Amino acid sequence: MVGVASTIDNDLCGTEIAIGVDTALNAAMEAIDRLRVTASSHRKVSLVEVMGRNCGYLALMAGLAGGAETVVIPEVKVDPADVMARLKDAFERGKEYAIAVVAEGAEYNGIKLEKYLQNLTHKVGLEVRLTTLGHIQRGGTPGAFDRILGSELGSHAAGRLIEGECGILVGWTAGKVSTVPLSEVAGRTKIPDVKVLELIHRLAQ
Repeated sequence: MVGVASTIDNDLCGTEIAIGVDTALNAAMEAIDRLRVTASSHRKVSLVEVMGRNCGYLALMAGLAGGAETVVIPEVKVDPADVMARLKDAFERGKEYAIAVVAEGAEYNGIKLEKYLQNLTHKVGLEVRLTTLGHIQRGGTPGAFDRILGSELGSHAAGRLIEGECGILVGWTAGKVSTVPLSEVAGRTKIPDVKVLELIHRLAQ
């Protein structure tokens, strides 16, 4: 058996990116862009919950690309009061909307965070709306990068099998196809670079 890196969660060890990640990110970014228009015209807070299971990679990158005020991920413990403060600050600085991206696996996922923020709506006067993208991110037409990545990884995997090699994972590292023994990655997951969260908060100011 030869494995090929394919998961939108991008939590697989042995590869920097997996098939499906780029397409899922673009789906999330398009949704955020559309929600920004509505949020801006009605002065609302838009919570956007993205997939990723217990990994916050999709939320982090979607938040960075989509210009979110803050992102909530499983890897970083968050105080919902801090989320509210960041969203409120956006309006106080003159913005017409505020966006928070939430990973489905976070302690305060979309539903819990919406409930918390709704309890404070009367205090700060901000209307909060939750949009859960769900499997919208998993379907649709793959983008060019994923098509190319799938072709590269699939071709390499087939070639290794023809040569009689097995027990490896074919992935993408440093801009090219890479391989790693399955024994080194099986049962392991990687975490995203949480320093991206600091960048998101700096850019939002």
